[in-house]
Formats: sequence, structure tokens, C-alpha cells
Amino acid sequence: MPSPIMKFFAYEHLPSHLQEVSKPIGELAKQMDESLPDSGEKSAGLRKLPEAKDALVRASMG
Repeated sequence: MPSPIMKFFAYEHLPSHLQEVSKPIGELAKQMDESLPDSGEKSAGLRKLPEAKDALVRASMG
């Protein structure tokens, strides 16, 4: 079962030029969620990714 935070990595609703930035981060989050055992450190790592994703998407908007 995916972590609840995974909903913040959806990118399909974005325009294609923003998906190019968001998708790799969402794929990384999915890979980490599926491959790492549940722990506080996994949760902490996944919690930090949405902020980075949002900043990078905003950066790509100029």
C-alpha cells in the first residue's frame, strides 16, 4: 500500500512542460516508497520531496 504522501506527487494534471520537471521527482518518490521499508527516515525523506518538487516546478515557470 503506498504512503499517503504519494498523492502530492501526481503530475498528470500539469501541462506537459511542467510534467517534464515534476514526473522524475514523482517517479523517484514512487521508487523509494516501494523499495524502502517503512520507517521514520523514509517518511522524513518523502516529506521533503514535495517542497523540492514545487520549487523546481515554479523555477521552470520562469
